[in-house]
Amino acid sequence: MGRVKEELLAWARPEKVEWQCRIEAVSRPESALGIATPPLRQLARQLYREADYMSFLSSLPHTFYEEMKVHAFVVSLIRDFDTCVNEVERLLPYIDNWAVCDQLSPKVFARHKPELLPFIGKWIADEHEYTCRFGLLMLMTHFLDKDFQPAYLDRAANVVSADGLPREEYYVRMMQAWYFATALAKQWDATLPYIADHRLPDWVHRKAIQKACESRRISEERKTLLKTKRK
Repeated sequence: MGRVKEELLAWARPEKVEWQCRIEAVSRPESALGIATPPLRQLARQLYREADYMSFLSSLPHTFYEEMKVHAFVVSLIRDFDTCVNEVERLLPYIDNWAVCDQLSPKVFARHKPELLPFIGKWIADEHEYTCRFGLLMLMTHFLDKDFQPAYLDRAANVVSADGLPREEYYVRMMQAWYFATALAKQWDATLPYIADHRLPDWVHRKAIQKACESRRISEERKTLLKTKRK
């Protein structure tokens, strides 16, 4: 048994597993150990400081849910863009949970946005639910501020399956809604037409308005306007 598995088993909290699986929508409850996130981040930092952390990254698929989280945290620390994006692409097909997907947040991406953009397009077009979600998350994280371009809104709005129909997976649609709620907070003028003209799928449209109206970054005046666009 590897070192990571041994440490995780020593930290296991069986009494927390049911709560963890409910909150984080763990797809395989039998793989969960009930461990909180902070020690997993600390373990990832320890692994990354060691020369053989790549041996852990090469051990996919993992046995435990928490191993996936540690894996995501280690990949997020990699400082070389090419190495990092290669490891992201190796990991993505194994992700089956929104929490692992959303905690995969490589720091190096912020310094390599031109190189990152083609990968984002590929990820958004991927048939795998969480690869698509991750692509949308990266578009939201890195391209809604000074690097924003209106065309990126079309990428997030037109997320379709192989048959050309809007994606139906819950966690893809939820990320689309989150993206547009955030875009309304950061790029109001460019984003509002997508709501006013109802350019999004119905569920995403309503959820984006809901999340925007829950945001503290949007004025009450703008929230009042958005509420008139719910239907």
